[in-house]
Amino acid sequence: MTGLRSPGSGPRALRPAAFGAEPGGARLARIRRSPHFKDGVFQNPGGPARTRPSASALDLAKVFLDKDTRPLRSPHGTLPVHPTTYADLAEPPATGLRLTWMGHSSVLAEIDGHRVLFDPVWGERCSPFPFAGPKRLHPAPLPLAALGPVDVVVISHDHYDHLDLPTVKALAGTDTLFAVPLGVGAHLERWGVAPDRLRELDWHESTRIGGLTLTATPARHFCGRGLRNTQHTLWASWVVAGEEHRIYHSGDTGYFDGFREIGAAHGPFDATMIQIGAYSEFWTDIHMTPQEGLRAHLDLQGGTPHGVLLPIHWATFNLAPHAWAEPGEWTKYEAEEAGQAVAFPRPGEPFEAAGKLPGEPWWRTVTPPIAQPWRRPSPRPGY
Repeated sequence: MTGLRSPGSGPRALRPAAFGAEPGGARLARIRRSPHFKDGVFQNPGGPARTRPSASALDLAKVFLDKDTRPLRSPHGTLPVHPTTYADLAEPPATGLRLTWMGHSSVLAEIDGHRVLFDPVWGERCSPFPFAGPKRLHPAPLPLAALGPVDVVVISHDHYDHLDLPTVKALAGTDTLFAVPLGVGAHLERWGVAPDRLRELDWHESTRIGGLTLTATPARHFCGRGLRNTQHTLWASWVVAGEEHRIYHSGDTGYFDGFREIGAAHGPFDATMIQIGAYSEFWTDIHMTPQEGLRAHLDLQGGTPHGVLLPIHWATFNLAPHAWAEPGEWTKYEAEEAGQAVAFPRPGEPFEAAGKLPGEPWWRTVTPPIAQPWRRPSPRPGY
């Protein structure tokens, strides 16, 4: 084989389907024109972010395999899942805004007569392989088909715990639209999503779907599915604005000053869905602690009396050394200290942001006590 090829060229058969596809052609040309693409890669707001652990593989292995902390990384018993049915979701929300956390970062948002599905992951593992990789700690609360029609599926970035091949393939058989960050459409097209069903956005770009305006907003993270990470697909947080309500989904992100700018431009929010799990002192730039997640919520103008915080990105997959329930416990502590309204639904439990919020610490029924989780890792200077 001779000559130079763009990242999107070459026989797809040589690249496993789970790895998706590299952007090419007009899509790659658009990526190269992005103001956020420089030196051949997408850039993070606030300067470069460390996207690899700040510890050696051996040190990480020691932490993950520690005999004293390893038992805390999984529930001690069956994790309680709300027995959601289609009937639960068939009646429109009385207040016009209802959220159903399906686990991890997957949320069904019913907003002003429209249905938005964020980062749907119904697969058993967040991995390119069906036999290896992090496995679910709880089943999906209900079958994907039981959700009923969805107006738009929103993807934050292309990591396996946010962009799931079997889930996308199932949704490709419906007539839903997909709103994705720039470059991610290459994966979806390979998996059977027609190009005319894609709304592919750079940061600060918006698209109109029905009565909703969806805007891709910055996040501090990274991307990649294959063995060779080219950083040619963007990562994003998302703002969804209806006629009466506004909501925000963080995707994965480290804490950065841009939350204030997003709040000033698009807030206040009736609800924010904020990543508070899979943090570690080894990768502080790309995931937030619960303390940082609460601060981001307040920066976004999502705080009381305006809106409620729904913690996401926890309790479904083991992706970090912390105890599986620590994000919930730590968030509960921080919220009580700040007097902030936080919803703690069981996976699959619908709630209305303006109604009675689920607040029971349900994780305590299947985990031993976690001592002072808010003391580690220590806050960054200036907090």
